[in-house]
Amino acid sequence: MPLCVAPMMDWTDRHCRFFHRQLSRRTLLYTEMLTTGAVLHGDRDRLLGFEPAEHPVALQLGGSEPAALAEAARIGEAWGYDEINLNVGCPSDRVQSGRFGACLMAEPELVARLVAAMRGAVRIPVTVKSRIAIDDMEEWPTLERFVRLVSAEGCSRFIVHARKAWLQGLSPKENRDIPPLRYELVYRLKAEFPSLDISINGGIKTLEAAAEHLRHVDGVMIGRAAYENPYLLAEADARLFGATEAPRDRHDVVETMLPYMEARRSQGAPLNAITRHMLGLFQGLPGARSWRRHLSENIHKPGAGPEVVTAALALVPRVSAAKVAAAPVPPGEGHSCPRI
Repeated sequence: MPLCVAPMMDWTDRHCRFFHRQLSRRTLLYTEMLTTGAVLHGDRDRLLGFEPAEHPVALQLGGSEPAALAEAARIGEAWGYDEINLNVGCPSDRVQSGRFGACLMAEPELVARLVAAMRGAVRIPVTVKSRIAIDDMEEWPTLERFVRLVSAEGCSRFIVHARKAWLQGLSPKENRDIPPLRYELVYRLKAEFPSLDISINGGIKTLEAAAEHLRHVDGVMIGRAAYENPYLLAEADARLFGATEAPRDRHDVVETMLPYMEARRSQGAPLNAITRHMLGLFQGLPGARSWRRHLSENIHKPGAGPEVVTAALALVPRVSAAKVAAAPVPPGEGHSCPRI
């Protein structure tokens, strides 16, 4: 899979994924990380529900108990997900206290058992998203041993965030930026495990950068850039997947979202839960600030409906997709993004 959008807590919900799917038909989309407890005991319609149009879409799970992960994976497959992904990369205090996420980098034997349990429960692919190492662990030996042991249980696809995670001393936000990126280790991983599907994640902001990484690995996972400047996804199908159709016009994308907004609103979803993912659509273009301001000031008003979005759209001059690419994010213009 040449391109996927990273699972992001509080962001890659069903509304965000539906919006991203209007921009790219082929990019693989991920859910937010869901714990096994939430999947087994929570409101599954709210947590797992998605539109058929979101395919291909993967469910990311967090957990460390083989039986619970196997059952959660089985439920995810029954709901129609195309892939089950195990989170071995999140550095937050919450996942550390639950003995899952990045702390599992120190327990590759356990991760191998988890993967084996999930693969035994489902027919769809089971994949792993990890860091290169944690804390004082030496990076290459940690990553090599981790992948070697886990792949022996049948996991053939790894998405590697090319940074070490410091579970002691850095916050989750700092862990996204402070540890240095070691892309060369992910390249080496692909070279030493050529039969595995290796995707790279971390600090990748443009499709040009993604194309360069694809000279060395099988896939690229983009995170915050897809939220600060989501229109880059509109060009991904042609640039990275070989599609021949032209990117969709931004105005057309918004107009396609209107019936979805009305349908979800009729089911009780607040409109801002959808529009918050769309604020960066016109990033760098004339009218982008007016678009964001009108939505931010009016979407919360009582009775606000899709007409607020239509009014905001009227403030943005229509520019042909053939004439303008995804614009770079001006300094200070990006939105704050969650942990990946």
